[in-house]
Amino acid sequence: MQNQLKPKSPEWTILKLLKWTTSYFKSHNIDSPRATAEILLAHTLKSRRIDLYLRYDQPLYSNELSLFKTLIKRRLAREPVAYIVGIKEFWSLDLAVTKDVLIPRPETECLIEAAISLFPDDSSSGFKLKRILELGTGSGAIILALASKRKGNIFFASDRSIKAVKLALLNAKCHNLDETINFFSGDWLTPLKNKTHLFDMIISNPPYIQTRTIDKLEPEIYRYEPRMALDGGEDGLCSLRYIICNAHIYLTQDGCLLLEIGHDQKDDVQKIIDKSGNYEHVVFTKDYSGYYRVVRMRKKG
Repeated sequence: MQNQLKPKSPEWTILKLLKWTTSYFKSHNIDSPRATAEILLAHTLKSRRIDLYLRYDQPLYSNELSLFKTLIKRRLAREPVAYIVGIKEFWSLDLAVTKDVLIPRPETECLIEAAISLFPDDSSSGFKLKRILELGTGSGAIILALASKRKGNIFFASDRSIKAVKLALLNAKCHNLDETINFFSGDWLTPLKNKTHLFDMIISNPPYIQTRTIDKLEPEIYRYEPRMALDGGEDGLCSLRYIICNAHIYLTQDGCLLLEIGHDQKDDVQKIIDKSGNYEHVVFTKDYSGYYRVVRMRKKG
C-alpha cells in the first residue's frame, strides 16, 4: 500500500500525461482527443477539468496511473466517454448514463426548445397547469429538462426498459425533480388504459434508424448503445408511425405531439401525418446542423 502513496515517476505530471494521451488518441483516430484526455484524467483524479491546469505540474500516483491506463484502453476499444465516466451533461444537467440507455445528443436539445416554446412558464399570466408525457424516456434527459424549465406542471415519463426507468428516477432525485415527474414502465402507449387521462403534450425521441444500417454506424454506437433504443424497423419509421397514429387518442383538444426524427425522414413522416388525418399545424424544425430534426403537430379539434 505504501508504494501506491508515492508517485510512480515524477516525469508523469498532469500536463505531460495530457499531452501524451492526446497524441496517442490522435494516432488512433479517437474523436476530440484533447477533450477526451482531459475528461478521463479528471475522472481518474476525481477533479474538475479546469483543476487539471491549476495542478498541471502535479505527478500522478501509481494507482492513479493504473486507473487512467484502464480508461484509455476502454476508449481505444471505442467505448463512449459517457459510459466510461458514467455521466453526460444535457441541458446543463449532469445525468447518470449506463449502457441501458442512449447517450443524450446535442440535437435533442432542439426538441426541448420546440417544446418549451409551446407553453408559457408558471410566471405567465393566465397560466394553466399542463400535463406532459414523454415516451421512451431513457436516462430521463428530455423530461428532466422540461421539468426544470417549466416548473409547476405535471410530468409523466415511461420506458419499456425497467432499468431505464430506474435510472431516470435516480437522475430525477439527483436534481430534486422526483416529486415532479411520475415514472412508469410500458411499451409506448400500451399502459394508458384509461383514456380519460389526457395530456396537453406528448413528446418522444423514438428509435428511427433502419435495422440494416445500425451495424454501419460508428462503433461507439452499434457496439455499446442499446439496440432497441436505435432500431426503428426495416424503414426506420416503425415507432414514429405507431406514435403518430395513436397519440391523438391521448391528447387533449388542441394537444400537441412533438417528435425527434431522422435527418432524412421529413417527407416520409409528413406522409404518415397526412394519412392519419388527426393533426394540423404541422411544423418541421431544423437542428444546429441544418437537418430537419423535430416535428410538432396539433391535434385537430
